[in-house]
Amino acid sequence: MTTHTIKEYLPLVRRPARYIDGEVNSVRKERADVALTFGLAFPDVAEVGASHLGLQILYQILNERDDIAAERVYAPWGDMEALLRERAIKLSTLESDTPLDKLNILGFSLQYELSFTNILNMLDLGGVALLQKDRGDGDTLVIGGGPSTFNAEPVAEFFDAFLIGEGEEAVLEIADVVIAAKAAGFGRRDTLLKLSAIEGVYVPSFFDVTYNPDGTINEIKPLVAGYEVVKRRIVRDLNTLPKPVKPVVPFISAIHDRFSVEISRGCTRGCRFCHAGMIGRPLRERDPKQVVEIIEEGLRSTGYDEVSLLSLSTGDYCSIEPLVTRLMGTLAAKKVSVALPSMRVGTLTDSLAEEIKKVKKTGFTMAPEAGTERLRDVINKGIDSEELLTAARSVFGLGWRSIKLYFMIGLPTETDEDLDGIVALSAAVREAGGFKRPKGGKAKKKTPVNVSVGVFVPKPFTPFQWEPQVGLEESRRRLNRVKAGVRDEGLTVKWNDVDIALLEGVFSRGDRRLGALVLAAFKKGARFDGWSEFFNLSLWEEVFSETSIDMGFYTDRRRDHTEILPWDHLDPGVTKEFLLRELEGAIEARETPDCKVGKCADCGVCDHKATKNITFNDDSPFGDKPRGGIRRPLTREPTRIRLGFTRTGDMRLLGHLELQSTVLRAIRRAALPIRFSEGFHPHPKISFSNPLPVGIESTDEYLDIEFTDEVRASTLPERLNSELSDNIKFTSALPISLQVPSLSASIKGSEYLIFVKNGPLDLEGLGIYFKGLEANINEFLNRDRIIIRVKRKDTYREIDIKPLLGGLSVADDFTIRLTLKTCDGPGVKPGEVVSALLGVPVADTLLIPILKVRTLL
Repeated sequence: MTTHTIKEYLPLVRRPARYIDGEVNSVRKERADVALTFGLAFPDVAEVGASHLGLQILYQILNERDDIAAERVYAPWGDMEALLRERAIKLSTLESDTPLDKLNILGFSLQYELSFTNILNMLDLGGVALLQKDRGDGDTLVIGGGPSTFNAEPVAEFFDAFLIGEGEEAVLEIADVVIAAKAAGFGRRDTLLKLSAIEGVYVPSFFDVTYNPDGTINEIKPLVAGYEVVKRRIVRDLNTLPKPVKPVVPFISAIHDRFSVEISRGCTRGCRFCHAGMIGRPLRERDPKQVVEIIEEGLRSTGYDEVSLLSLSTGDYCSIEPLVTRLMGTLAAKKVSVALPSMRVGTLTDSLAEEIKKVKKTGFTMAPEAGTERLRDVINKGIDSEELLTAARSVFGLGWRSIKLYFMIGLPTETDEDLDGIVALSAAVREAGGFKRPKGGKAKKKTPVNVSVGVFVPKPFTPFQWEPQVGLEESRRRLNRVKAGVRDEGLTVKWNDVDIALLEGVFSRGDRRLGALVLAAFKKGARFDGWSEFFNLSLWEEVFSETSIDMGFYTDRRRDHTEILPWDHLDPGVTKEFLLRELEGAIEARETPDCKVGKCADCGVCDHKATKNITFNDDSPFGDKPRGGIRRPLTREPTRIRLGFTRTGDMRLLGHLELQSTVLRAIRRAALPIRFSEGFHPHPKISFSNPLPVGIESTDEYLDIEFTDEVRASTLPERLNSELSDNIKFTSALPISLQVPSLSASIKGSEYLIFVKNGPLDLEGLGIYFKGLEANINEFLNRDRIIIRVKRKDTYREIDIKPLLGGLSVADDFTIRLTLKTCDGPGVKPGEVVSALLGVPVADTLLIPILKVRTLL
């Protein structure tokens, strides 16, 4: 009996490229050759997880070790979950298809509280016991890391351990402890005891929590001597870490589809609402010379056309202007853009903006957070309105088309006057750009100012950790007031779901009793709760009722300053005394200066010896002129080359855009002098043959590329193949005239082989017998018209496919040979022809192997 793998069923799911490996810079090792298998799990869809820099860094660090195999796994979309459960196949890693329950360590990245049900779903699909107490000595160790571990009490009973803080150094220490424990034959508890000795590792089962009759915590009792408080792990100097220059380049279009480099970590601005700013201290800048080295190596290894400079406030990086000037001096000619995604108002100078805009300028984001200066003083944002308007005039004056303004509602002490201030400030930014309010106040499709509104959620280890969260109905009222005002000004507005924010608030300051809530919600089907299209408030309200848990206990009340908080046994560095001083400063609307340039705020993090702020203030850190900034002007006619290639195996699962980006990045990695269009947004001069339906292999695909410099056509296949998966193979290269019609205009049709006896679909079980195929085909071709109903862009239409059939026959091995003509109107897919011929649903034909063998030019 033939055994079929999950990959054969991937054409049935949406975006099957989410579930395949073999990407550039991915690493596959033989399990027998390593001492430890370490699964890196991201509890969200692959497009999100593949963008996460922290996961990429840990993947590179772990795989640098020959004795460790680090592999990735993302949360499956609903259709994939259904497929796994239907076929009784366990969720496995991408690289080696190792089920999660066969890994030594499964490390989850906890970026967001509303991923908790996804974590349980992944454990369940992977065969791992949900509760820590139900796992035995040889079972997978489940460890969590990321910002949500600073209060992971709601999921404490599902995890063996957490890493509190930064992981680049600690992850190898964790791996070494587990390797040694395996070799020594340690049981689970002894292994956890060894792990608890690592700074930053928190083992929840080594603490017992009891509660008072009013629901507050009575005691957090340590159960292991000498293990009373878990101190946050800090990397003291980013410049001592391995350079992260080989991130995996996903086939899918990730939400941040670019090369990212962290230029600094931590922030000293002291915004009182900001969790990341409080737990990320001290400020540690990366040497600008090292930043440039990382970017140059990273672009060579990935082929990206955009670089993102990451930090909590990129404009505060001391050497930002010379760094960007240096980068644009080398990258602009290569059509590589530089993104600064977190620019603080007041940090964008004219000279800096002039550099950024050399490649492209579309939208610019500023985050006033609050609508009035009074409320900005409360949160220690330190931005006055005139400063923001000056920045807006500069941005618009330098050619940016739009500005996005980010605000929050629900901040402590907020009034309706502050809400109206959001509207007034947004309108003032529009006017600063010289734009008038549209007649009638109706927003156009594209407006110069786009307003984004989020709901404030108090977080642990911030001055507002004791404050109540604004309730659901009041949040709706405030949001509706802002929405109406912004729309009346003719501006567009987007907002976060207030229902989702309410649940986030429950978990952000929740305790261990919420574990029962998470488990019950998971069992009822809660998944992707941070996605508005999946979030189900009614389901959660049912679960709160069934578990007798009061939502308001966690969101509505102001905590007494003496109350034991669920995270009090963790030490992030900032002291409770500092946070209380900052809360008092908020009430008084008093500024706390930036300690990078002013007086130490005595937050408790720095010892001013090993742990301290690290900055690079040199105005000329490079000391020489940028290299490669001037490209030789084009003095000869561009050349155009037509390349033939095959796409087989897993590459059949790429969508057309995914294929294009995969090939284009290979061209960049091969350093080929591709020609770009002129204008505001330059595009590479490359065109592909007609899109191939997902799931179909091909041995005869084509693309045309224009080059600025002379390229030997005969060398192109080898140069490109060295940069690509074995399942995309270039086979030919032929110089052609620029006057030759485009590929799309030249293709007359395509020829396919359809292997109806292969694949996982049992046609005979559906009553379709191969011996009758020839008669079926003859009858099919003898029809006057062959009308089928097809779906195109969510719309169904009927088409006659008889004129599109260039040939249809069957070979002795029951392989169908199909030729389809190209036409001006709606075309037909091979699977749709097979569906009409055999009388099976189009979805079932996705499981029949189809090979395109010829493009008719």
